[in-house]
Amino acid sequence: MQEDSTYFRLIRNILPSPFSIAVILTLLTFLLALIFTQRPENAVYPYPIKILEYWQTGFWELLTFTMQMALILVLGHTLALTPLFNKLISTLTNYCSNSAKSAFLISFITILLSFVNWGLCLVFGAIFARKVADKAQANGWKLNYPLIGAAGYSGMMCWHGGFSGSAPLTVSGKKHFLVDQIGVIDISQTLLSGMNLTASVLLILIVPTVFYFLGKKSIGSEINLPILEKTSDDTTAVQGAERIDHSKIIAGTFGLIICFLAIREIYTTPKGSGLGFINLNYINFFLFGLCVLLHGSFHKFLIAVQEAIGGAAGIIIQFPLYAGIMGIMKYSGLGAMVSLGFVEISNATTLPIFTLLSAGLVNIFVPSGGGQWAVQGPIITEAAQTLNVSVPKAIMALSYGDQLTNMLQPFWALPLLGITKLKAKDILPYSGLVMLVGLAIFVSILLLF
Repeated sequence: MQEDSTYFRLIRNILPSPFSIAVILTLLTFLLALIFTQRPENAVYPYPIKILEYWQTGFWELLTFTMQMALILVLGHTLALTPLFNKLISTLTNYCSNSAKSAFLISFITILLSFVNWGLCLVFGAIFARKVADKAQANGWKLNYPLIGAAGYSGMMCWHGGFSGSAPLTVSGKKHFLVDQIGVIDISQTLLSGMNLTASVLLILIVPTVFYFLGKKSIGSEINLPILEKTSDDTTAVQGAERIDHSKIIAGTFGLIICFLAIREIYTTPKGSGLGFINLNYINFFLFGLCVLLHGSFHKFLIAVQEAIGGAAGIIIQFPLYAGIMGIMKYSGLGAMVSLGFVEISNATTLPIFTLLSAGLVNIFVPSGGGQWAVQGPIITEAAQTLNVSVPKAIMALSYGDQLTNMLQPFWALPLLGITKLKAKDILPYSGLVMLVGLAIFVSILLLF
């Protein structure tokens, strides 16, 4: 596919920065709520002011979840910077000699990692893509770098079906907000179901193949990127208590204790509870221990954390904007209206499909699996119970829709863009094409199961 085609020119001309997109979506949500929802009878102020109050209320409602998401990203990035993972990435670049091979391998590895942890997959894919570009620049061969960047982002279309998926992990907890309505749903019914495992296999097989053929048909260009400087780890001046920061024994012991506690939970969880203990806090806790252990010292761990924190800046500063959008959609009833609109035209066969489509639409405005579940979860699960549709299937349909339109919503691409020095308008033409492939896979799976 030629990058000077009308399709590429259109995408690149209409896309502003991710922060501007968040502001535009905020204004659009405000207008939609003003037009399609009703002013509460007990409202004291004019409805536009009331909607702004909804926005202000929502602005602060996801701070806990924001911290969880930021930690997942920072710790995933920190893990990717360990010598073990760095060596792995350097080894893998030996198999990347052109755009097609590079795009295939990067997307394949990224998707595999997405089932483990979305933060790890995103950062690993970004670092992998950047190292491939550095290699191409050093060797003087041409590369379709935007395609490579999109391949590194492709795991974000698969993550919600993995072990860091917000909605499946949330409902597996004993105290989730819908427990009285649907009970506790173990991940054996969602993430480890035959439907989701089949979808995962298809994604692993088909998406990298699509990237390979896109690479075959594309024309590369010479790479001109600034050389990455290695962080200094000078220990010559270490003395006194500073030796604690550089001690492999102390860091190893501390990391092992955390990993032991995380692994111990597997064996101490009551029988019959399945893997319900795997939630966002558990994953962050385990990642924390692995990062300390594999970096080998507190000093190296903290250096990596400092480097990783920059990638979370977009989440920290933009998440409140999207939380505000969620506030408008939740308190004005706009989010419920979107979900109900799809539910009203659904039957037992089409409900999962319309759930996927509505989740994909809402995700553009609220790019947060957990936040989106808070808005749509009650409506989707009630509709599933009314139409006698499997609630776990409805949850996964929402998960598929949420992750699908990440290929259009550049919010989660911010860390990758920072590492690769690409722009959102560079990768979205390719990720948009891959989104159509994902849509075909998810719709087929929901119809077959």
